[in-house]
Parts: sequence; structure tokens; C-alpha cells
Amino acid sequence: MAEDDMDKFQEETWFILILQFVGAVVGNGFAIFRFVARERPWHTGIIYSFNLAISDLLYALSLLPLAFYYRTPKTWTYGLAVCKLDRFIFFCNLYGSTFFVACISLNRCVAIVHPFFAHGRIEPRHAKLLSGAVWLLVVTISAPTLDFSVLSEPTNNTNLTNRTNCIGSAHTDQLPNYWPYSLFLFAFGCGLPFIITSVSCGAVLLTVLRNRNITMAEKRKVKVLVSMVVVLYIIFYLPYHILRNLNLSCRMGKFCHNQPSEDRKLLVHTLYQIAKFLVHFHICIHPLLYAALVHSMQEYCCSGCRRGKGVEEKNVELKLCN
Repeated sequence: MAEDDMDKFQEETWFILILQFVGAVVGNGFAIFRFVARERPWHTGIIYSFNLAISDLLYALSLLPLAFYYRTPKTWTYGLAVCKLDRFIFFCNLYGSTFFVACISLNRCVAIVHPFFAHGRIEPRHAKLLSGAVWLLVVTISAPTLDFSVLSEPTNNTNLTNRTNCIGSAHTDQLPNYWPYSLFLFAFGCGLPFIITSVSCGAVLLTVLRNRNITMAEKRKVKVLVSMVVVLYIIFYLPYHILRNLNLSCRMGKFCHNQPSEDRKLLVHTLYQIAKFLVHFHICIHPLLYAALVHSMQEYCCSGCRRGKGVEEKNVELKLCN
């Protein structure tokens, strides 16, 4: 049956979650240590990056029980409360990541594209308030998972009747109610931050390319750094959300309603499982992207903007880059 193949796929790949957990804890732990011990005083970019690292670290913690759940024989042994809490933490910090990435991108866009507008108007306290609002927002939009996540036992194979599954989406009879919620998360939790991030990165790139004071080598490096942010969405976030909703559609019989429905259902579910493993990797990449490379891009932009300016203008640019 397709259910056997789905469980087998997860049982064979559980160790990937362990590797992602270790990589994310080490990377984000080091990033947090660096922010706390070395980055003083904190400017707005550091505040958003610190919150992103905290979000990714909490996200990583939700992977550990999931990894042991996937081990052979796949069964959930932690109870209903932990199942609900684990799925809530997963969703909460997934969308915390998307919105904090958007905040970082938008913050950098304003600082580079409109530096004199940003000077004196955007302060660390604003970043702290917005970060608090982001946390409140992601907790609010993730709260329904506490109701939808349930425990269930497989029914297609009598050999699996003693196993318990932690359903991260919803039980079959709750899918009609969960489907609109999942589409909302796709549009609001992923789509909106993706638009903000893409527009911000595009504006930064255009500003840098039009600046004659920045060398071609520096422009190429900025292109790479800006492109990595958009690619992050294209590889990790978007496929996960698209395939999650496609998989839900199959479970409701909308997409996989005709023959060979079982083969199509298995294919969609397998691709969805791959997308789930891929989306976990973003918590390992963020420390590299935002704790190290981000300073290089700002250095290139600010060094180019300072060339040919007066002393007063240079001082303003320096303050924006700090």
C-alpha cells in the first residue's frame, strides 16, 4: 500500500533531521554568541538577525522529536500534548523565519536605497518593536495548529495498528476546515514575505548597479549575495508550501481523484517529504547568510556611496552602515 511506502521513506531519512538539528544548533548558537558578545551597540540589522537566529534555534529543537519519531518502527511515543506543541513550534518558527528575512531585506533596502530618509528616522527601538510584532503575529497565525494536530493510528495495514502517528496537518475528517487555513499560510506566511523580500532585494540590486562609484567586482559580489536571498525562497520555502497544499488536495481526493490515483498520491507525498527535508535546511544556511555575508554586502554598498561625497555626507553614510 502507499502508506507503507510513505512510512518507509521517512524511516530511511530520519538521520537527515539529526544532521540538520546539529548544524542549526551549532550555526545559530554561534551566531547568537557573536551578536551578544561582539556586536555592540546593536543596529537595526543586528536586532532582526538576532531574532532570526532565535527563531531558527527554536525551529531546530522541534526537529529532534520528529527525528526519533521517524526512526523504525515509526511511531509517536510522546503523547498528544507534545505532538501539538512540536507542530506549533515548527510552524511558529517557520513563519518567524520568513518574516524576519523580510524584515532584514526591507531594512537593508531602506538603508541603501533611501539612506538620508533612513538616517534619524529608523532607530533600534523601531526594530525591537517590529520584532515583537512579528513574534506576536507568527504565534497568532500558528495557533490553529494546536487544534488541528492530532494523534491517529493507521487503518490501511493491520500490521501497523499498534503504531501511533502525529499528524502535523489535520485528520481526514478535518481537512475541509484545514484546507483554507493552509492556503492562508501559503499566501500570508510565505507569499507576502516573499514579495517583500524580492522587491527589497531588487531595489538594492538596481541601486548598486546604477552607482558608478562601486566597482564591477563589488557589484558582482552584491549580485551573488542578493540572489542568494531570493534563491533561499525558491528552493526551500515555495516548494514546501506548494507541495503541502498539493498533498492536502490529494488527501481530499481533489487532485488524485482519477487513475492511477494511488501512484499519483504516492508521488506527490514523496515530493512533499523531500520538500519538508529541504525546508529544514534553511535554518542551517541563515547563520552563513545573515551573520557573515550580510556585513560584506553592506560594506561594498557603503564604501561605494562614500566615494566622492563631502565630509558631512560621509558621516551620515558611516552612521547608516554601523
